Amino acid sequence: MERIMGLDFGSKTVGVAISDPLGLTAQGKEIIRRERPDKLRRTCARIEELIGENDVKRIVMGLPMRMDGEEGERAKFTREFKEMLERRTGLEVILWDERLTTVAADRYMDEAGRKGEARREVVDEIAAVLILQGYLDSLER
Repeated sequence: MERIMGLDFGSKTVGVAISDPLGLTAQGKEIIRRERPDKLRRTCARIEELIGENDVKRIVMGLPMRMDGEEGERAKFTREFKEMLERRTGLEVILWDERLTTVAADRYMDEAGRKGEARREVVDEIAAVLILQGYLDSLER
């Protein structure tokens, strides 16, 4: 089985998760932070490092959809970042509907008793785990 990377692409951060070698479970890896939304070079470089370190063969990235199923402005930026990643890494980037992953991540944080700054520190990583795990679970069917 191949390792798969999950990404939660936000305006200031990118949450990163990586599958186990068997492709059954997603584990949070890190949060990549950017100074500005348009600064992507270092973000791409770090993603490329993680791909090499973890022998990643495919990427799944959350696609922010509105609840009515339409794509908004964030989806446009996500699609542009997807194309950039595919060019830079040579890997397939699969877009995965991420509706409700932030809600689920927030619920998880509530249950774990995480508040304030501690919550903001990990919410994007948890969202990446949920995106990747949803994709991995879909492969099992």
